[in-house]
Amino acid sequence: MANDVTLRHDWTVDEVLALHETPLFALVDRARDVHRRAQRPDEVQLCTLLSVKTGGCPEDCGYCSQSAHHASGLVAEKLLDPEEVIGAARRAKDAGASRFCMGAAWRDAKQGQAFERVLTMVRGVKELGLETCCTLGMLDDAQAARLREAGLDAYNHNLDTSRAHYRSIITTRTYDDRLRTLHAVRRAGISVCSGGIIGMGESTRDRCAMLCELASFDPHPESVPVNALVPVEGTPLSALPPIDPLELVRMIAMARIMMPRSRVRLSAGRSALPREAQLLCLYAGANSIFYGDRLLTTPNADADDDRSLLAAAGLVAEPGRGHEHEHPHGHDADHWYGPCHKHDHAEPAAQSEPAE
Repeated sequence: MANDVTLRHDWTVDEVLALHETPLFALVDRARDVHRRAQRPDEVQLCTLLSVKTGGCPEDCGYCSQSAHHASGLVAEKLLDPEEVIGAARRAKDAGASRFCMGAAWRDAKQGQAFERVLTMVRGVKELGLETCCTLGMLDDAQAARLREAGLDAYNHNLDTSRAHYRSIITTRTYDDRLRTLHAVRRAGISVCSGGIIGMGESTRDRCAMLCELASFDPHPESVPVNALVPVEGTPLSALPPIDPLELVRMIAMARIMMPRSRVRLSAGRSALPREAQLLCLYAGANSIFYGDRLLTTPNADADDDRSLLAAAGLVAEPGRGHEHEHPHGHDADHWYGPCHKHDHAEPAAQSEPAE
């Protein structure tokens, strides 16, 4: 793996728009060149995602079946027992996964016994030799520090879309709320997993602005999930048309060019892609996928199909390597935002809703 790639944190939206308009083959060729120089091009990380607390979320994210605001038909469930979660992680490892992600449908991470149970989950999964990741909603500094002490490797908190389009999707949490959580994660020495979703009615400029925001982080997020909307009946975005698969290929390629050393994860919406489109995404720079028959509440590609897909491309599953951090513990998070983080357009804090 060569070290001759340039890491930039000063992309402008106009530059990224110009990159987006590059002819597809030329864009993919450029992304593939970066991928070969910055990554192990024959490896793909297999991640398994488990919902440890499903439904009843007080947020109103327009895409999400777990929101209590939407009539999606999803039945809320209590927080799983740690032993059940650790057992699921063990099965995921036996099936070939090297990273295990635990998601809870909370506005913010709970205090008290519920958080203690999550810490027990993290410790147990870490003891199996898996990379551990959580997505629990907003975090404060003390919670981030405790998760780090328990062995958490990564925390997922997606930006979802651009700052400009954000209020069309979510009204119960602000863009700056999301950035503050990522700030706390980075300050605790936990690696950042943050990306977004396309197909939510956003413009091309919105997509480019989201990538610009992510690439402005210094260091870049260690993981960048690129999702396509999975429409769920009963949610406000359920009637939106599916994206052209080549739009997802473009997003993968742009993320790889802009964040060379990040893992770019081909995430939700992959099961709806033709096999050829999935292969093109992997060729253009995706080097991580969710592995297993479900994501949080929506279907995922079949594991046998995934093994066949990787074999057809000559790819192998990345072996577990433990902690993925490449930045020093306790990075100075006060200075990690680049030019796309516009403090002069900061939003007021969202009004808190009752916790579930």
